[in-house]
Amino acid sequence: MNSEVKKMVAAFGLLPHPEGGYYRETYRSAVQIAQNALPVGFSGDRVLSTSIYFLLEKGNFSAFHRIKSDECWHFYAGDPLLIHVIENNGNYQLIRLGKNIEQGETFQAMVAAGAWFASETAPGGEFSLVGCTVSPGFDFQDFELAKAAILATRFPERKSLIKRLCRQ
Repeated sequence: MNSEVKKMVAAFGLLPHPEGGYYRETYRSAVQIAQNALPVGFSGDRVLSTSIYFLLEKGNFSAFHRIKSDECWHFYAGDPLLIHVIENNGNYQLIRLGKNIEQGETFQAMVAAGAWFASETAPGGEFSLVGCTVSPGFDFQDFELAKAAILATRFPERKSLIKRLCRQ
């Protein structure tokens, strides 16, 4: 862990995240959405919205996973973050989250509910500090970590990417 990453982990009170990297929840809405008002598939009530800091460093990655809510990503500091998105219909999108607009990077991007996605600091980078806002709010009951063999069978054209960015 380089000194800049150590400083951010300490300053923001970041903890290891199960999918890779470090995080800390910074906001959890007090407003509840009843299960019967949510889309099919939610197993209970959810808060309106949640937000986290998320930090990845060189050599680490956020493994392919999906959640039942939309997730808006925000770039804060460091090097560009690559977000690999595989939609349920097989469409692939590479989102470059960062500050270099002329290089196709963006400060903010959305990953739709149910899409499989993984992220990593761009090659040559040291770390990426980003934020994620989830609505309806994040709940680990809505989180599914991909199994590489199963996901690669479903999306064989992305097999090498899936195997590289899965932990199981």
